[in-house]
Amino acid sequence: MSTITVKDGTEIFYKEWGAGQPIVFHHGWPLSGDDWDNQMMYFADKGYRVVAHDRRGHGRSSPASKGNDMDTYAADVAAVTMHLGLQNAVHIGHSTGGGEVIRYMARYGGKGRVAKGVLIGAIPPRLARAANNPNGVPPEVFDGIRASVAGNRAQFYRDFSSGPFYGFNRPGTKILTGVSDNWYRQAMAGDIKAQYDCIAAFADTDFTADLGLIDQPVLLMHGEDDQVAPFATTSQSAVKLLKHGTLKSYPGFPHGMATTHADVINPDILAFIRA
Repeated sequence: MSTITVKDGTEIFYKEWGAGQPIVFHHGWPLSGDDWDNQMMYFADKGYRVVAHDRRGHGRSSPASKGNDMDTYAADVAAVTMHLGLQNAVHIGHSTGGGEVIRYMARYGGKGRVAKGVLIGAIPPRLARAANNPNGVPPEVFDGIRASVAGNRAQFYRDFSSGPFYGFNRPGTKILTGVSDNWYRQAMAGDIKAQYDCIAAFADTDFTADLGLIDQPVLLMHGEDDQVAPFATTSQSAVKLLKHGTLKSYPGFPHGMATTHADVINPDILAFIRA
């Protein structure tokens, strides 16, 4: 099993294969690098070196009772990329992973390390309602998530993966039991304390300043029926803060569209990388 030990002693798991320009995948909450299996197979076949890590306290990385914040997440990614000697990489992040990409690019993306970024259903500029984000998701939504994770995360993760995450709660949507089961498998492999702390990281982190610091091209992809990170208050706002941002929205697509609609999303990412 491939791991590195970062400064505070936390072990970060990663997997990689292929050769060529690196693509680094950043997963969403509360999942693991396995959420990118489809994309890793696809892009390796197209001639890229693919890398995915498990965020601290998630998946196969060691439990983490501290450092469950965006600054540390980005530092962990920097440690992985330095260990692997990655240059000219494309960083792709979904949901919370999209925030991680932005913080990483803003702080560590210079000196030829990063070529481009891709955000899919991502949380920037800020997910939760705040004084500078009056249309954000109400704080009581996140209070409910915290209570559910602390009280019975197994049932909450079942309900979340079989409902709004993939849009399986929408009338007429084909239910893919294997997809929701795989989500549940990844979620339950993680450490509850790290997952609980991460709620504050994805809800309350403000990426406004980070977005303005990024010089590389960034593609923002977002489902217009995203029930987790609402399109209008996330990507539609974030693209205006980027120097070189491009927004592509998908009518009717859910938060987990990289899985449910990989046949559409993967070629669109490839076209952006090759452009």
